[in-house]
Formats: sequence, structure tokens, C-alpha cells
Amino acid sequence: MQSPEILVVDDEGDFRETLMNRLKKRNIPTAGCGSGEEALRLFQEGRRLDVVVLDIKMPGGMDGIATLRAIKAIHAGADVILLTGHASLETSLQGMQEGAADYLLKPIKLEDLLEKLAQVLERKSSPAHRAQGEEIRKMLEKR
Repeated sequence: MQSPEILVVDDEGDFRETLMNRLKKRNIPTAGCGSGEEALRLFQEGRRLDVVVLDIKMPGGMDGIATLRAIKAIHAGADVILLTGHASLETSLQGMQEGAADYLLKPIKLEDLLEKLAQVLERKSSPAHRAQGEEIRKMLEKR
């Protein structure tokens, strides 16, 4: 059974790549893209992405909230963890109302993200999701 893949969506390439590398080092399957439009293409192509780490503030046609709405329309079961670098609690709360699982303020601590990922995965119904959540939790306990 393949582990669920995490999608990191952030227009800041260095941040996105660093975060992806840090997750992959911990054996967490991770993909990334730089815009909401790219993320939607992956979902429309049928890619199995069950958790999305999504920046709220992105330039271009789709910000994080619009991307969240579109992802939920395509795959209602996808969990989205919002990231905001602008300490915009109001926007984060709007995202929660739109169906986001949670949010984190940038700069994020990897341990905080891992905790959120574990929580989201452990709530899902499939054994693969729960197993991955438990593995992440074990990593956190070793620290």
C-alpha cells in the first residue's frame, strides 16, 4: 500500500524546495508546485494528493483561498493546511470556514507542520493514512 503524498503549494521556490526536502528526508512522499493553477492541474489529472500544504498569499490569478475552494470542489476529501506569512488571522479563519483542516503562520517550524500532518492523517479512514500519521507522530516523540 503506497503512502499518501503531501503536496506543497508555495510561490517561493526556495521555501517550497527546502520544505519538500525536509519532508522527503523523513520518508514522507512529497510533491510541490508554485501556484494554485498548477495544483489544480495535478488534481484534475487524477493525482492522489490527500494533504495539501498551501500558501495563502500567492501572486497571479489564484490566491490560497481560491485554490482551497477549487481543490475542495474537485476532491472534497483532500485536507488542506494553510500557510500565511502575513500573520493574517482573519484570512486563515476564512480558510477554515472554507474547509481547511488547519493553518500555520510563517515562518513555520518543521515540528509544528509534522504535528499538523500527523493529526490530519490520523483522522482519515484509510489504514495507509493512519499508519503514515502514526509514523510522523513517532518521529516527533523521538525528538
